[in-house]
Amino acid sequence: MKITSTYPVLMTHDVASTSAFYREHLGFELTFEASWYVGLRSEVSELAILDAAHSSVPVGYGTPGAGILINVEVEDVDAVHQRLVIDGPLKTVLSLRSEDFGQRHFILPGPDGVLIDVITPIEPTAEFTAAYDVSAA
Repeated sequence: MKITSTYPVLMTHDVASTSAFYREHLGFELTFEASWYVGLRSEVSELAILDAAHSSVPVGYGTPGAGILINVEVEDVDAVHQRLVIDGPLKTVLSLRSEDFGQRHFILPGPDGVLIDVITPIEPTAEFTAAYDVSAA
């Protein structure tokens, strides 16, 4: 099997406002729009929003995506934090900080209980450096 693409599809009860959140705050662009499904794309990734009550969702599985954490890597997490949190309308559930495992990041609450971890990779401490597989990069 050759995989040609993977991307998350987030189920919601409010497709329009969920789509607006990802477009307005994270810069995703619209690739497809229907009342029940929206396709979004950034320069490096895709994301879709699906009405949890749509007939394509198996009965009993139409639950919005609480418990999901989406990582969004950016070039300058401090600038994004300034724009979205300090100067903007959003609040964090994890304040901006640097982690020994090699991330400077903050976490935002997104629609439907989804968490958005905004990250800039940084140099990990010696304790974590050995855990990275440099051949995978």
